[in-house]
Amino acid sequence: MFNAIYQPKLTLDSLAPLFSEWCATTPEAGVFVLLPEAEKEQVSMLQSVARAYNLPMLGAIFPALLTSEGFQQSGAILLQLDPCPPWILVGQLGDNKNVAGVEQIAAFVKSHSPTQVSEDKPILFLTFDCLLPNISTILHGLYTKLEHEVSYVGVNAGSESFQPMPCLFDHNQCIEQGGIAMLLGSETQFAVDHGYPTAKPVFRATSSVGNRIDKINDRPALEIYQQLVKQEFGIDITSENFYQYAVHYPLGLTTVLDVLVRIPVGLTEEGGIYCVGEIPTNSMLKLLLAPRLEESHCIESLTESLGRSDKPLLTFYCAGRRMHFGESAEAELRHLQESCNAPDILGALTLGEIGTDLEMGYPEFHNAALVCARP
Repeated sequence: MFNAIYQPKLTLDSLAPLFSEWCATTPEAGVFVLLPEAEKEQVSMLQSVARAYNLPMLGAIFPALLTSEGFQQSGAILLQLDPCPPWILVGQLGDNKNVAGVEQIAAFVKSHSPTQVSEDKPILFLTFDCLLPNISTILHGLYTKLEHEVSYVGVNAGSESFQPMPCLFDHNQCIEQGGIAMLLGSETQFAVDHGYPTAKPVFRATSSVGNRIDKINDRPALEIYQQLVKQEFGIDITSENFYQYAVHYPLGLTTVLDVLVRIPVGLTEEGGIYCVGEIPTNSMLKLLLAPRLEESHCIESLTESLGRSDKPLLTFYCAGRRMHFGESAEAELRHLQESCNAPDILGALTLGEIGTDLEMGYPEFHNAALVCARP
Protein backbone atom coordinates (compact mmCIF):
# COMPACT_ATOMS: atom_id res chain seq x y z
CA MET A 1 0.00 0.00 0.00
CA PHE A 2 1.38 3.45 -0.87
CA ASN A 3 0.43 7.00 0.01
CA ALA A 4 1.71 9.68 -2.38
CA ILE A 5 2.34 13.25 -1.22
CA TYR A 6 3.60 16.22 -3.22
CA GLN A 7 5.91 18.37 -1.09
CA PRO A 8 6.26 21.65 -3.05
CA LYS A 9 9.16 22.97 -0.96
CA LEU A 10 12.07 20.91 0.32
CA THR A 11 13.40 22.29 3.57
CA LEU A 12 14.41 20.82 6.90
CA ASP A 13 11.44 22.60 8.46
CA SER A 14 8.99 20.94 6.05
CA LEU A 15 10.50 17.44 5.99
CA ALA A 16 11.46 16.87 9.63
CA PRO A 17 7.89 17.07 11.04
CA LEU A 18 6.57 14.84 8.23
CA PHE A 19 9.25 12.16 8.67
CA SER A 20 8.84 12.35 12.43
CA GLU A 21 5.07 11.80 12.13
CA TRP A 22 5.54 8.85 9.79
CA CYS A 23 8.01 7.19 12.13
CA ALA A 24 5.59 7.62 15.04
CA THR A 25 2.37 6.55 13.30
CA THR A 26 3.64 4.04 10.71
CA PRO A 27 6.86 2.61 12.15
CA GLU A 28 7.02 -0.16 9.51
CA ALA A 29 6.89 2.26 6.56
CA GLY A 30 9.58 3.40 4.16
CA VAL A 31 9.68 6.24 1.63
CA PHE A 32 10.48 6.30 -2.08
CA VAL A 33 11.36 9.82 -3.26
CA LEU A 34 10.70 11.16 -6.75
CA LEU A 35 12.91 14.21 -7.23
CA PRO A 36 13.06 16.56 -10.24
CA GLU A 37 16.48 17.27 -11.76
CA ALA A 38 16.27 20.91 -10.69
CA GLU A 39 16.27 19.73 -7.04
CA LYS A 40 19.19 17.28 -7.34
CA GLU A 41 21.27 19.27 -4.84
CA GLN A 42 18.68 18.41 -2.17
CA VAL A 43 19.61 14.71 -2.09
CA SER A 44 22.09 15.19 0.75
CA MET A 45 19.49 17.03 2.82
CA LEU A 46 16.92 14.27 2.25
CA GLN A 47 19.51 11.70 3.26
CA SER A 48 20.41 13.50 6.47
CA VAL A 49 16.74 13.79 7.54
CA ALA A 50 16.08 10.12 6.73
CA ARG A 51 19.12 9.08 8.76
CA ALA A 52 18.09 11.30 11.65
CA TYR A 53 14.73 9.53 11.91
CA ASN A 54 16.03 6.10 10.90
CA LEU A 55 13.51 6.09 8.05
CA PRO A 56 14.22 3.63 5.21
CA MET A 57 14.55 5.72 2.05
CA LEU A 58 15.28 5.18 -1.63
CA GLY A 59 14.86 7.69 -4.41
CA ALA A 60 15.42 8.64 -8.03
CA ILE A 61 15.96 11.87 -9.95
CA PHE A 62 13.73 12.48 -12.99
CA PRO A 63 13.51 15.29 -15.58
CA ALA A 64 10.36 16.66 -13.90
CA LEU A 65 7.49 15.70 -11.64
CA LEU A 66 3.81 15.68 -12.53
CA THR A 67 0.77 16.50 -10.43
CA SER A 68 -2.87 17.33 -11.06
CA GLU A 69 -1.68 20.91 -11.63
CA GLY A 70 0.74 19.90 -14.40
CA PHE A 71 4.48 19.35 -14.67
CA GLN A 72 6.63 20.56 -11.78
CA GLN A 73 10.32 21.46 -11.57
CA SER A 74 10.47 21.92 -7.80
CA GLY A 75 9.69 19.98 -4.63
CA ALA A 76 9.42 16.21 -4.36
CA ILE A 77 6.85 13.46 -4.44
CA LEU A 78 7.13 11.22 -1.41
CA LEU A 79 5.70 7.71 -1.72
CA GLN A 80 5.07 6.42 1.76
CA LEU A 81 5.14 2.61 1.49
CA ASP A 82 3.51 0.85 4.42
CA PRO A 83 4.83 -1.64 5.21
CA CYS A 84 8.21 -0.94 3.66
CA PRO A 85 8.68 -3.47 0.83
CA PRO A 86 11.92 -5.36 0.27
CA TRP A 87 14.20 -3.27 -1.95
CA ILE A 88 17.78 -3.10 -3.15
CA LEU A 89 20.04 -0.48 -4.78
CA VAL A 90 22.54 -2.02 -7.22
CA GLY A 91 25.39 -0.27 -9.04
CA GLN A 92 27.63 -0.93 -12.06
CA LEU A 93 25.00 -2.47 -14.33
CA GLY A 94 26.32 -0.94 -17.56
CA ASP A 95 28.62 -3.76 -18.63
CA ASN A 96 26.96 -6.69 -20.42
CA LYS A 97 29.88 -8.90 -19.39
CA ASN A 98 29.32 -8.13 -15.72
CA VAL A 99 26.36 -10.29 -14.73
CA ALA A 100 26.89 -9.83 -11.01
CA GLY A 101 24.25 -7.09 -10.81
CA VAL A 102 21.59 -9.22 -12.50
CA GLU A 103 22.45 -12.15 -10.24
CA GLN A 104 22.25 -9.85 -7.23
CA ILE A 105 18.76 -8.65 -8.16
CA ALA A 106 17.58 -12.19 -8.95
CA ALA A 107 18.94 -13.52 -5.64
CA PHE A 108 17.23 -10.64 -3.84
CA VAL A 109 13.89 -11.52 -5.44
CA LYS A 110 14.20 -15.21 -4.67
CA SER A 111 15.09 -14.53 -1.04
CA HIS A 112 11.92 -12.45 -0.57
CA SER A 113 9.44 -14.29 -2.80
CA PRO A 114 6.56 -16.16 -1.15
CA THR A 115 7.34 -19.82 -0.50
CA GLN A 116 3.81 -20.89 -1.46
CA VAL A 117 2.88 -20.93 -5.15
CA SER A 118 0.12 -18.42 -5.95
CA GLU A 119 -1.52 -17.06 -9.09
CA ASP A 120 -1.07 -13.55 -7.62
CA LYS A 121 2.55 -12.88 -8.53
CA PRO A 122 4.51 -10.15 -6.74
CA ILE A 123 5.51 -7.12 -8.80
CA LEU A 124 9.18 -6.42 -9.42
CA PHE A 125 9.28 -2.64 -9.77
CA LEU A 126 12.56 -1.54 -11.37
CA THR A 127 14.11 1.93 -11.68
CA PHE A 128 17.18 2.23 -13.89
CA ASP A 129 19.61 4.97 -14.85
CA CYS A 130 18.47 5.94 -18.37
CA LEU A 131 22.07 5.94 -19.65
CA LEU A 132 22.49 2.21 -19.14
CA PRO A 133 22.98 0.91 -22.71
CA ASN A 134 21.86 -2.63 -21.89
CA ILE A 135 18.53 -2.48 -20.07
CA SER A 136 16.84 -5.00 -22.37
CA THR A 137 19.75 -7.38 -21.76
CA ILE A 138 19.36 -6.91 -18.00
CA LEU A 139 15.64 -7.65 -18.27
CA HIS A 140 16.33 -10.75 -20.34
CA GLY A 141 18.90 -11.87 -17.75
CA LEU A 142 16.36 -11.44 -14.97
CA TYR A 143 13.75 -13.38 -16.94
CA THR A 144 16.10 -16.31 -17.51
CA LYS A 145 16.58 -16.56 -13.74
CA LEU A 146 13.10 -15.62 -12.49
CA GLU A 147 10.82 -16.41 -15.45
CA HIS A 148 7.20 -16.08 -14.33
CA GLU A 149 7.86 -15.68 -10.60
CA VAL A 150 7.12 -11.93 -10.85
CA SER A 151 5.44 -9.33 -13.03
CA TYR A 152 7.93 -6.79 -14.37
CA VAL A 153 7.20 -3.05 -14.24
CA GLY A 154 9.54 -0.08 -14.18
CA VAL A 155 10.84 3.29 -15.28
CA ASN A 156 14.08 5.09 -16.15
CA ALA A 157 15.47 8.03 -14.19
CA GLY A 158 18.10 10.61 -15.16
CA SER A 159 18.49 13.85 -17.09
CA GLU A 160 16.44 14.75 -20.16
CA SER A 161 19.71 16.08 -21.62
CA PHE A 162 21.02 12.49 -21.52
CA GLN A 163 24.17 13.66 -19.74
CA PRO A 164 25.69 11.40 -17.05
CA MET A 165 24.34 12.14 -13.58
CA PRO A 166 24.08 10.21 -10.32
CA CYS A 167 20.31 9.72 -10.27
CA LEU A 168 19.56 6.86 -7.85
CA PHE A 169 20.01 7.16 -4.10
CA ASP A 170 19.30 5.79 -0.66
CA HIS A 171 19.97 7.31 2.78
CA ASN A 172 23.76 7.03 2.32
CA GLN A 173 24.77 7.19 -1.36
CA CYS A 174 23.81 8.57 -4.77
CA ILE A 175 24.94 6.55 -7.80
CA GLU A 176 24.81 6.37 -11.60
CA GLN A 177 24.83 3.36 -13.96
CA GLY A 178 22.69 1.43 -11.49
CA GLY A 179 19.21 0.26 -10.68
CA ILE A 180 16.66 -0.06 -7.89
CA ALA A 181 14.61 -3.23 -7.47
CA MET A 182 11.51 -3.17 -5.27
CA LEU A 183 9.26 -6.16 -4.61
CA LEU A 184 5.63 -5.11 -4.26
CA GLY A 185 2.56 -7.16 -3.45
CA SER A 186 0.11 -8.16 -6.16
CA GLU A 187 -2.59 -5.93 -4.63
CA THR A 188 -1.04 -2.90 -6.37
CA GLN A 189 -2.56 -2.44 -9.84
CA PHE A 190 -0.18 -1.55 -12.66
CA ALA A 191 -0.82 -0.79 -16.32
CA VAL A 192 1.63 0.16 -19.10
CA ASP A 193 0.70 1.38 -22.59
CA HIS A 194 1.89 3.68 -25.39
CA GLY A 195 -0.81 3.46 -28.05
CA TYR A 196 1.59 4.06 -30.95
CA PRO A 197 0.43 2.52 -34.23
CA THR A 198 2.81 0.46 -36.34
CA ALA A 199 4.03 1.68 -39.72
CA LYS A 200 4.81 0.30 -43.16
CA PRO A 201 8.55 0.22 -43.96
CA VAL A 202 10.56 -2.70 -42.61
CA PHE A 203 14.36 -2.59 -42.52
CA ARG A 204 17.22 -4.22 -40.66
CA ALA A 205 19.74 -2.90 -38.12
CA THR A 206 22.74 -4.60 -39.70
CA SER A 207 25.28 -3.20 -37.23
CA SER A 208 24.51 -2.10 -33.67
CA VAL A 209 26.04 -2.02 -30.21
CA GLY A 210 23.78 -1.69 -27.18
CA ASN A 211 21.53 1.31 -27.79
CA ARG A 212 23.56 2.58 -30.77
CA ILE A 213 22.64 1.72 -34.37
CA ASP A 214 25.66 2.10 -36.63
CA LYS A 215 24.20 0.78 -39.89
CA ILE A 216 20.75 0.10 -41.32
CA ASN A 217 20.67 -2.13 -44.39
CA ASP A 218 24.49 -1.93 -44.40
CA ARG A 219 24.51 1.86 -44.79
CA PRO A 220 25.04 4.59 -42.16
CA ALA A 221 21.98 4.60 -39.92
CA LEU A 222 21.35 8.35 -40.15
CA GLU A 223 21.47 8.27 -43.96
CA ILE A 224 18.74 5.61 -44.14
CA TYR A 225 16.69 7.27 -41.39
CA GLN A 226 16.81 10.62 -43.24
CA GLN A 227 15.78 8.92 -46.48
CA LEU A 228 12.83 7.10 -44.91
CA VAL A 229 11.49 10.16 -43.06
CA LYS A 230 11.77 12.25 -46.24
CA GLN A 231 10.07 9.53 -48.30
CA GLU A 232 7.23 8.84 -45.88
CA PHE A 233 6.58 12.26 -44.32
CA GLY A 234 8.36 14.87 -46.44
CA ILE A 235 10.59 16.06 -43.60
CA ASP A 236 14.27 16.91 -44.14
CA ILE A 237 16.16 15.80 -41.04
CA THR A 238 19.65 17.18 -40.38
CA SER A 239 22.08 16.78 -37.52
CA GLU A 240 20.98 20.23 -36.31
CA ASN A 241 17.23 19.53 -36.17
CA PHE A 242 17.55 15.81 -35.40
CA TYR A 243 16.37 15.88 -31.77
CA GLN A 244 13.54 18.28 -32.65
CA TYR A 245 12.04 15.91 -35.24
CA ALA A 246 13.20 12.41 -34.24
CA VAL A 247 10.81 12.27 -31.29
CA HIS A 248 7.91 12.51 -33.76
CA TYR A 249 9.30 9.75 -36.02
CA PRO A 250 10.61 7.04 -33.69
CA LEU A 251 11.80 3.61 -34.67
CA GLY A 252 9.81 0.46 -33.94
CA LEU A 253 11.76 -2.60 -32.80
CA THR A 254 9.84 -5.61 -34.11
CA THR A 255 9.72 -8.61 -31.75
CA VAL A 256 7.65 -11.78 -31.78
CA LEU A 257 5.42 -10.19 -29.14
CA ASP A 258 5.12 -6.53 -30.03
CA VAL A 259 6.54 -3.49 -31.77
CA LEU A 260 8.54 -1.60 -29.14
CA VAL A 261 9.04 2.15 -29.56
CA ARG A 262 12.68 3.34 -29.67
CA ILE A 263 13.10 7.13 -29.65
CA PRO A 264 16.32 8.36 -31.33
CA VAL A 265 18.10 10.84 -29.04
CA GLY A 266 21.60 11.38 -30.41
CA LEU A 267 24.09 10.94 -33.25
CA THR A 268 27.67 9.80 -33.69
CA GLU A 269 30.12 11.58 -35.98
CA GLU A 270 30.01 8.55 -38.27
CA GLY A 271 26.24 8.74 -38.75
CA GLY A 272 25.20 6.29 -36.04
CA ILE A 273 22.00 6.82 -34.04
CA TYR A 274 21.64 6.51 -30.27
CA CYS A 275 18.23 5.40 -29.00
CA VAL A 276 16.64 5.00 -25.60
CA GLY A 277 16.78 1.23 -25.35
CA GLU A 278 18.79 -1.48 -27.03
CA ILE A 279 18.63 -2.38 -30.73
CA PRO A 280 20.07 -5.90 -31.26
CA THR A 281 22.14 -6.45 -34.41
CA ASN A 282 20.02 -7.81 -37.29
CA SER A 283 16.78 -6.84 -35.57
CA MET A 284 13.90 -5.74 -37.79
CA LEU A 285 12.84 -2.11 -37.52
CA LYS A 286 9.89 -0.02 -38.63
CA LEU A 287 9.55 3.72 -38.97
CA LEU A 288 6.73 4.95 -36.73
CA LEU A 289 4.68 8.10 -36.75
CA ALA A 290 3.84 9.33 -33.28
CA PRO A 291 0.03 9.77 -33.19
CA ARG A 292 -1.91 12.96 -32.68
CA LEU A 293 -3.61 13.05 -29.31
CA GLU A 294 -7.06 12.52 -30.78
CA GLU A 295 -5.78 9.42 -32.62
CA SER A 296 -4.31 7.73 -29.56
CA HIS A 297 -6.33 5.13 -27.66
CA CYS A 298 -3.77 4.87 -24.88
CA ILE A 299 -5.95 6.37 -22.13
CA GLU A 300 -8.88 4.10 -22.97
CA SER A 301 -6.57 1.09 -22.76
CA LEU A 302 -5.15 2.19 -19.41
CA THR A 303 -8.61 2.85 -18.01
CA GLU A 304 -9.77 -0.58 -19.10
CA SER A 305 -6.87 -2.13 -17.19
CA LEU A 306 -7.11 0.06 -14.06
CA GLY A 307 -10.84 0.62 -13.85
CA ARG A 308 -12.55 3.62 -12.25
CA SER A 309 -11.87 4.22 -8.57
CA ASP A 310 -11.65 7.00 -6.00
CA LYS A 311 -8.03 6.07 -5.27
CA PRO A 312 -5.15 8.34 -6.41
CA LEU A 313 -3.15 7.44 -9.49
CA LEU A 314 0.64 7.17 -9.55
CA THR A 315 1.70 7.96 -13.12
CA PHE A 316 5.02 7.97 -14.94
CA TYR A 317 4.94 9.75 -18.32
CA CYS A 318 7.59 9.46 -21.01
CA ALA A 319 9.59 12.66 -21.57
CA GLY A 320 9.71 11.92 -25.31
CA ARG A 321 5.93 11.58 -25.33
CA ARG A 322 5.64 15.01 -23.68
CA MET A 323 8.02 16.46 -26.26
CA HIS A 324 5.88 15.03 -29.06
CA PHE A 325 2.52 16.15 -27.68
CA GLY A 326 3.76 19.49 -26.33
CA GLU A 327 1.06 21.37 -24.44
CA SER A 328 -1.38 18.54 -25.18
CA ALA A 329 0.55 16.26 -22.80
CA GLU A 330 -1.13 17.90 -19.81
CA ALA A 331 -4.49 17.49 -21.55
CA GLU A 332 -3.75 13.76 -21.92
CA LEU A 333 -2.97 13.52 -18.20
CA ARG A 334 -6.21 15.33 -17.32
CA HIS A 335 -8.05 12.88 -19.58
CA LEU A 336 -6.41 10.00 -17.73
CA GLN A 337 -7.37 11.39 -14.34
CA GLU A 338 -10.96 11.99 -15.38
CA SER A 339 -11.29 8.66 -17.17
CA CYS A 340 -10.03 6.73 -14.12
CA ASN A 341 -12.03 8.92 -11.72
CA ALA A 342 -8.84 9.55 -9.73
CA PRO A 343 -9.02 12.30 -7.09
CA ASP A 344 -5.33 13.06 -7.62
CA ILE A 345 -2.52 12.14 -10.01
CA LEU A 346 1.15 12.25 -9.01
CA GLY A 347 4.31 10.96 -10.64
CA ALA A 348 7.27 11.89 -12.82
CA LEU A 349 8.59 12.22 -16.35
CA THR A 350 10.57 9.14 -17.36
CA LEU A 351 13.20 8.22 -19.95
CA GLY A 352 12.10 4.67 -20.76
CA GLU A 353 9.40 2.41 -19.35
CA ILE A 354 9.07 -1.31 -18.53
CA GLY A 355 6.02 -3.55 -18.75
CA THR A 356 5.20 -7.26 -18.94
CA ASP A 357 3.76 -8.93 -22.02
CA LEU A 358 0.46 -10.32 -20.76
CA GLU A 359 0.55 -13.47 -22.90
CA MET A 360 4.15 -14.57 -22.35
CA GLY A 361 4.98 -12.89 -19.04
CA TYR A 362 8.17 -11.50 -20.61
CA PRO A 363 9.54 -8.05 -19.59
CA GLU A 364 9.51 -5.43 -22.36
CA PHE A 365 11.38 -2.14 -22.50
CA HIS A 366 9.31 0.69 -23.97
CA ASN A 367 9.63 4.31 -25.03
CA ALA A 368 6.76 6.80 -25.29
CA ALA A 369 4.67 4.92 -22.71
CA LEU A 370 2.73 5.66 -19.53
CA VAL A 371 3.20 3.53 -16.43
CA CYS A 372 0.29 3.83 -14.00
CA ALA A 373 -0.30 2.33 -10.55
CA ARG A 374 -3.09 2.25 -7.99
CA PRO A 375 -2.80 1.08 -4.39
